[in-house]
Amino acid sequence: MASFLLRRILIALLSIIGASIVLYAVLALAPGDVFGELVSNPGIPPDVIANMREKLGLDQPIHIRYVNWAMAMLQGDWGYSLVNRVDVGQLIVQRIPATLMVVGTAQILALAIALPVGVLAAMRPYSLFDQIASTLAFIGFSLPTFFTGLLFILLFSITLDWLPFIYRSDLEQTGGAWIWAQLRQSIMPVTVLALFQAASWTRYVRSSVLEVIKLDYVVTARSKGLPERVVILKHVLRNALIPVVTMVALELPVIFGGAIVTEQIFRVPGIGSLLISSIMANDTPVIMAVTFVFACLVILFNLIADLLYRWLDPRIKLQ
Repeated sequence: MASFLLRRILIALLSIIGASIVLYAVLALAPGDVFGELVSNPGIPPDVIANMREKLGLDQPIHIRYVNWAMAMLQGDWGYSLVNRVDVGQLIVQRIPATLMVVGTAQILALAIALPVGVLAAMRPYSLFDQIASTLAFIGFSLPTFFTGLLFILLFSITLDWLPFIYRSDLEQTGGAWIWAQLRQSIMPVTVLALFQAASWTRYVRSSVLEVIKLDYVVTARSKGLPERVVILKHVLRNALIPVVTMVALELPVIFGGAIVTEQIFRVPGIGSLLISSIMANDTPVIMAVTFVFACLVILFNLIADLLYRWLDPRIKLQ
């Protein structure tokens, strides 16, 4: 187990290095930078802008700049945002809790919906419950998060006036009132993301369970007189979850992409909205840091998926 974990960690580290090189090269070669507006300003002498570029190391070759950036990252220096006038690391620390709370809660809720609905639909294929679940799953998967988010705002915020449509990180309430206010403003963004993912995962869980439930060892377990609950939980679900784990891990980029759109709709002060505002302002240090964080999260969850395979199916060798 230790050697397997060490190999997987080394592969993850190499993947992180490769992702950082690609991201840095793409951003460095992209047209425009944070000094674009200063260059077009006739009131600022060109030598002042040149001195600022030299001070920030932007006049050096791209490979030198990457090495300098990587060494600074290893020392905890994520760069400086000229637009926000603050360290990039401080911006990330301020924004990432909101994103992780919304995305994490949404994924837990999506799994809580997809697993039981998918299993029940597979146990009763082509029944009324299966047809209703499949129809709702197709509808939920077909509707993008920005459309569902706008519908939620029109219904629950504007028409019914039940929930706030702007997410605030500076709530004035304390104690139980703060918890209630936090819950109310989180309901819509979390639900929008959860329903979209649950719709996709429900169909996948149903398909995976249908494949496993017909296998010989499941028929043998039932012939031994084992309770149906034991057969489903111990013999069917555990093996059916193996491809589901793969799908969940590989869909993380899509999840965070949907979270960026959802954060914009509900004004969630997360790293997704920070990325959009930084792209609009050509704030390259922030863009690089946020995209690098996304890449690290994707690689981390893929590593977790590899470790879960062994727990789900002991037949998988740790190689």
